[in-house]
Amino acid sequence: MQPARHKLAYTALVACLLTLVGLSGCSTTDTFEQPAPVPEINQSVIFKQVWGMYVGNGHDGEFLYLAPLNTGDILYVASADGYLAAVESEAGKVLWEKELKDRIFAGVGGDASQLYLVTRDADLVALSREDGHELWRTVLPTEVLAAPQSNGQMVVAQTTDGRVLAFSTSTGEKLWQYDSVVPVLSLRAAAAPLVGADVVIASFANGKMLALSADSGQPLWQYEVGQPQGRTELERLVDIAGQPLVLETAVLVVGYQGKLALVDIRTGHEIWSRKASSLYAPMVGDGDIYLASANGDVVALRGSDRKELWTQSGLAWRQVTQPMVYGDYLVVGDYEGYLHILSRNDGKFVGQEEFDGEGIRVPAQRLSNGNLLIFGNSGKMVIYRIRPGVKYKPDTKSKLSPGH
Repeated sequence: MQPARHKLAYTALVACLLTLVGLSGCSTTDTFEQPAPVPEINQSVIFKQVWGMYVGNGHDGEFLYLAPLNTGDILYVASADGYLAAVESEAGKVLWEKELKDRIFAGVGGDASQLYLVTRDADLVALSREDGHELWRTVLPTEVLAAPQSNGQMVVAQTTDGRVLAFSTSTGEKLWQYDSVVPVLSLRAAAAPLVGADVVIASFANGKMLALSADSGQPLWQYEVGQPQGRTELERLVDIAGQPLVLETAVLVVGYQGKLALVDIRTGHEIWSRKASSLYAPMVGDGDIYLASANGDVVALRGSDRKELWTQSGLAWRQVTQPMVYGDYLVVGDYEGYLHILSRNDGKFVGQEEFDGEGIRVPAQRLSNGNLLIFGNSGKMVIYRIRPGVKYKPDTKSKLSPGH
C-alpha cells in the first residue's frame, strides 16, 4: 500500500495499516491531517554513494518490512518476490543468489550458520548461509511480519495473532509455544522478538512486553507499555511495533499511544517511563535518546533525565522511520522515499536525498565499516557515506546493478 500524495487522513491511514478482524474498510468520515511538504533546506551535508543494487522487486507492493541482515562483512537480502542473495558489504559483490519459489513475508533472520525467512503461506524456512539452499521448513499457524530471531540453538517466530513459537535450529522441531491475547484491531506491524541464551523478550499488539523462558516458553515477567483507552477501537490501539533496544541489563521500549520506558531485563521492573507514541524502536547515541513519533516529529531526549532537548516537526505525518545515529547526524526516511539528515545538536535539517519513489519503510542501518545502508520499498539498496559538502550532480553513467 502506498500512501497518496494528496491530503491524508491520519486515522484513515492508521486504519489502512491494520490487521482487521470482524471490521472492514477505512472510514471516509475520519478527520484529515496534511503531511508536511518536503522541507526546503540549505544543504551542508551530502550522501555519497559507495555502491548500489536492486534486490528483486523489493516489497513488491506488499506492506512489509524486509530489512537486510547485516553480519559484518556480508549482507543477506531478500525480496517479496523470492529473490535471496549474499552480498559483500564493502564492495557490493554478489557472493551467491537464489530465486525462491515462495513469496516472502518476513526476514531475513539469521545466526552463525543459517538464515530464516517466513513465506506468504506462513512456512518458516531455514537456509544455509553458505549458498542459500533449503535445510528445513515448518508450517506456522498464521502469517508473520517480523523477521525470525535465533540464538543459534533455537529460532523464534512471532505470528500476527499473538503466538510466539520456538523451533530447533538443527531439525525445525517445535520446542514450545506461547499464546497471548491480542485485540480485535491491531496495526499491521510487529516487533521482532529478542532471543537470548536464557530469555526471549516478546512484544505484543495488546501493549504488553513479556519475558519468556528460553527453555520452556513460560512467562517470567510482564510489563505494560500501553493501556487501551478510549471508546473506539482506533483510540484503543496500543501496539508495540518496534523491537525493544537492549542496553546492558535493561531494555528500552516504546509503544503506539503508550509510553517510552526503560525496564530491568532481569525482573521487568520499570526504571523510568514517559508518555510517547511511536511505531519504531528508539535509538540511542552518546547517552541521548532519539525517537520518531507516530505523528512524524523527531524528538531528542537527554538520557540522564529524559528532558526534551529539541523536536523537529518539519516531517509531520510523513511516516518517518526510526532515526539512525551517524556521527553528529541522524538519518531518517519517509513515505515518499526521501532521506533526511538532521543535526543531533539542534535537530535542524542539514541534508536531503530523493531515494526511492515507492517510499522507505525499513530504517537505515549503520555498517561495521562506518557506511550507511538504505533499503527502499522498490528493492533499491544503496551504501552511502555522509560527508560535509555541497550537493553534487549524480554521475549519470553510474547505474545500480539489477540484483538478479
